[in-house]
Amino acid sequence: MSVLVLTLAVSAACCVGFGFVLQQNAAQQAPLSDFLSPRLLLDLMRVPRWLGGMALMVAGMVLGAVALGRGEVSLVEPLLATNLLFALALSRRQTRQPLGRQGWVGLALLAGGVTAFIVAGQPRAGSAVTNPLRHWLIIGAMVGLALLLTTYAKRSRLSWGPVLLALAAGTLYGVQDALTRVSGQRFSAGGWTEVLTGWQPYGVLVLGVTGLILVQSAFETAPLRMSLPALTAAQPLAGIACGVGFLGDRLRTDTGALAWEAAGLAAVVAGIVLLGLHPAMPCGAAVAEPARDLQPH
Repeated sequence: MSVLVLTLAVSAACCVGFGFVLQQNAAQQAPLSDFLSPRLLLDLMRVPRWLGGMALMVAGMVLGAVALGRGEVSLVEPLLATNLLFALALSRRQTRQPLGRQGWVGLALLAGGVTAFIVAGQPRAGSAVTNPLRHWLIIGAMVGLALLLTTYAKRSRLSWGPVLLALAAGTLYGVQDALTRVSGQRFSAGGWTEVLTGWQPYGVLVLGVTGLILVQSAFETAPLRMSLPALTAAQPLAGIACGVGFLGDRLRTDTGALAWEAAGLAAVVAGIVLLGLHPAMPCGAAVAEPARDLQPH
């Protein structure tokens, strides 16, 4: 594994994790009438803390894009999932909660799962699938899943809505990462002309804005511990599916390797859930209103 790719991916995770905490601190104060509306972004743009969180998130996305341009999606995505460690670190500073057994176990599962998946799978580049039908089937399935989750979130109460929105956003972000890599490959092949004549960069923009609205709506209506685990778990799973599905990423497929890869991903998800539910994660204002309806008024 390239040290440069490792450094870029972990730096991206750090920026994104810190950015998520700052964004949620601000978004929980936004009017509930902005739920799932572009107006939410316009209102939040007036809040300095949210702008700071967005600046960190953009920096993380840029670093992540560079990492994706130099490494396989199946390698970079698990590393990006460590953003939860940095989010927990900042949240602990705000809440002054000790890490405790839950935190240490979650940290060990997340770090160990990422390591197990990468060591067992040995992600490497292969030949990208040229059949556009396969591209659109996989991307369509991911976008369709995100749409279904969002639809159910609009009908749900506080207990499930934010989780479903975060899952939808994470799925879209995973597809966005895959298209970012394709855009990087087109840039290497023919510069900006090659990039701007393809649909992928515009897909990256649309998915990014849509995912941002979903994430901020989840942050607005519930504590970070409800939304961030789902977001962090869904993104690498969707990204790996795209990487293996049509970008040509190759993983070891012998029985032992597959077992360790599956165990690694399961440990990553378990670690994410444990860390996301840690008491150090900020509760947010929404906890004080458990009966609050997610639907716009």
